[in-house]
Order: sequence, then C-alpha cells, then structure tokens
Amino acid sequence: MHNLKLKITEFDKHIQPANTVHKNFTDAQKTKLAKASRDFESLLTGMMLKSMNKTTDGGMFGKESYGGDVLDGIFQSKIASFMTRNQGLGIAKILYQKLTGEELKPNLNFDKPLNPPIELKFNGKIKNNKAIKPSNTSLKRLNKYLPVIKEAAQRFGVNENLIKSVILTESAANSKAQSKVNAKGLMQLMDSTATELGINNVWNPKENIFGGTKYLSQMIEQYDGNVEKALAAYNAGPANVKKYNGIPPFKETKNYINRVLGYLNHLEE
Repeated sequence: MHNLKLKITEFDKHIQPANTVHKNFTDAQKTKLAKASRDFESLLTGMMLKSMNKTTDGGMFGKESYGGDVLDGIFQSKIASFMTRNQGLGIAKILYQKLTGEELKPNLNFDKPLNPPIELKFNGKIKNNKAIKPSNTSLKRLNKYLPVIKEAAQRFGVNENLIKSVILTESAANSKAQSKVNAKGLMQLMDSTATELGINNVWNPKENIFGGTKYLSQMIEQYDGNVEKALAAYNAGPANVKKYNGIPPFKETKNYINRVLGYLNHLEE
C-alpha cells in the first residue's frame, strides 16, 4: 500500500486557527450573545450527561422507577443549567470571547451563600425630609415583589427597606419602567451594568432586583457602609463620587438621595 501524496500549495493556510469575530456589539447584543453562549454550553452539557447516563442500567432512577425516563430528562437539564451557571466547562466563556473579544462575566448567582447584613452609616449632610412619602399606588405595586426583595436582602446583606426605597425612587415599583437614558426595570439598570452583573433578562423582576441589590451592596461595601455615598454612586456613578471626593454637586443626585432616605424613614417608622 502506497502513501498518498497530497498537493498543498499554501500549507500555513490549512493549519491556521479559525478567524476570530470581533465587532462593535451594543450592550443589548452582548447580553444576547452571553445568553446564547451559556445556552449552547448548557445544551452541550445536557447532551454529554444524557450520553453518560445511557451507560448506567436504567438511568438515574433505575429500571423499575415510575416516570424515571421523564425525571432523567428533567434532572439532566437542571444539572446542565447549574453547571453552566457556575462556570461549567468553559465553552461559553471561550465562545463569547471569540465573538466579542471580551471576557464573559459570571452569571448572576441566585444560589450563593447568604451574606451578613452590611452595617449602614449616615453622614446627615443632606437634609432628610420626613415629609417625603411614596404614593399608595407605588406601595401597592411594591407589595408584589416583597418576597423577592426579602430574598435579595438576605442574599447580599442589604437592608430590606433600603432596597424598597431605591426601587420606589427609581421606578415607583413599575417593572416595565424605562428611562430616557435606557435604564430599565424596577431598579433602573443600564444594559452594560446588567451584563457586568450577569443578568440574562433585565426585564425579569427577580433578576433585576437581585442585580440591583448586588450592585447596591457593592457600592455600600466600597464606601465602607456610607449610605449617602453608595446612593450617589448608584445614581451618578462611582467615577463622579471619586471625582468630587464625595457626593457630586448635582441637583438630581442630591434630590435622589434625599428621596431615598425619605422613603427609608417612612418605611422604618
């Protein structure tokens, strides 16, 4: 038997890696690409688990189990989703990086250990007007999300009433609220911030509240529990807090802090 001789005119062309796709994606497109990358890895992981499961006699629940074949599929899907959400095989990360040239941020983790409550500190530099109260309509809307707010408060160690006050100030507890600058949902998250926080769907109330609370906890920790500075950063951005070495001299930001603290006083009475 003779060896075959292949004619290759451009040898390097045949062994070079696949082209990397980089383009200027919008934040919304990046969010979709992140979700698609994770979904692809989850699907692939599910197929691998299914293949591995076939090697066992009767699957996860055995031959004689009632509905075991259906439960096998459900468990495989859930395990695949869990693995992907917790970094998984790294396929989603590689795929996203190839497409965007950026690192894929961890998905918002709903299962992380509970954090101890963060101690809040108040400077009192801004007048705290106790006459500021939320409307009955917004409070009624807020009631719908109380279980999620409670869970987020425990998860990230943030005062429950502070989360409520931010939601009331940001959106009046309207989950479909969208600002002129494209901030979205109950806690008015920008697409870029949502992506950084690992939020798949910014319009999902639970994801929005968890993401907003996570970001709020980061700001509170960054400013050593100083509520006014944390709220200023949430409203105007940490860069402005750093620039002015404290609360920026913006009327909107001062009014924002005053309103949040007013609502907080009202809720804690």
